[in-house]
Amino acid sequence: MRYFGTLQTPVGVIGVVSDGAAITRVSWRPTRPEDAVDEPDPLLTDALRQLAAYFAGDLRRFTLPVDVGVQSESTRIVLTTLHEDVGYGESVTYGQLAARSGTGVPARGIGAIMGANPVPIVVPCHRVLASDGLGGYSGGDHGSGLATKRALLELEGALPAPLF
Repeated sequence: MRYFGTLQTPVGVIGVVSDGAAITRVSWRPTRPEDAVDEPDPLLTDALRQLAAYFAGDLRRFTLPVDVGVQSESTRIVLTTLHEDVGYGESVTYGQLAARSGTGVPARGIGAIMGANPVPIVVPCHRVLASDGLGGYSGGDHGSGLATKRALLELEGALPAPLF
């Protein structure tokens, strides 16, 4: 079964999907999955609570199980490395994340993996920057990806000085 909920945040409405065992999707284009059920799900409730606390500045580390779905082994390793090793208030470059992951994926490939991250914010792809600027960001309302990335980095106090 899948469960769905939404949360109004400073960077727009986000939708969250749970399968009861893990969070499987966080999206700014919140569309209720056709197979979502209208039953309470403690994990979804906790995810929405943790996300609200994050945006209020009261949560620095999510304690939610996540499932990034069917991915290549390299993609799974990169997302796991990001999730486990790049904490609140930190940022890394695409190249640094590539090196940390040990996968051999080049920096451009890391950017593609970040763009396909199914659970942004919880798996914090907004913390991954280009070596010469913000880089890209596919999150946020249509057309506001970089503004959303900047807002998330500012919330965490992680925006590098040259990017102010």
